[in-house]
Amino acid sequence: MTTQEEKTRRAELITAASRLFKEQGYERTTVRDLAQAVGMQSGSLFYHFRTKEEMLVAVMAAGIGDLTDRLEDALAAAKTPLDRLRTVFRVHLDTLLGDDKGALSVLLYEWPSLSDKARTELIKLRDAYERDWQQVLDEAAAAGLVHQDTRLLRKLLLGGLHWTIMWYRRDGSQSPSELADRMLDLVLKK
Repeated sequence: MTTQEEKTRRAELITAASRLFKEQGYERTTVRDLAQAVGMQSGSLFYHFRTKEEMLVAVMAAGIGDLTDRLEDALAAAKTPLDRLRTVFRVHLDTLLGDDKGALSVLLYEWPSLSDKARTELIKLRDAYERDWQQVLDEAAAAGLVHQDTRLLRKLLLGGLHWTIMWYRRDGSQSPSELADRMLDLVLKK
């Protein structure tokens, strides 16, 4: 297998694992399930990943990495503190509730399945994403848009946004972006 074929196959495995971990949970998803999802023998998975946990870490890293990339790209185009604040809400919910194939929800809900060593790697990625949020919230506070305790506000907001995965329905009356705008309106100082 060439290096490009290996990368493609690994990406297919991550996508399939993301979907299965979201639908069935990490513990209930077997190596056989993962192999069948991509049309390979169970043992062949271990050519790409040493362990099932390594696959979980790859799914989570892909989810937070993609989210961070999306956010930074979108923030580059947002000019005002309000636009930047709207951007962090929209990108987060569009990724979480949109067609992300489950990687971000797996990150949120399968966290307890990780070993301490695996968590350490992912915390660095999470912290980079949260630094972007913190910067936007600090700018918004300086502009008088939100309350000054931006560290607690960041935790409150991300916790609330994460919980939407439990109650949001795609067939409902609002898109993720519309929901993000409504949630932002609740946060803005009037």
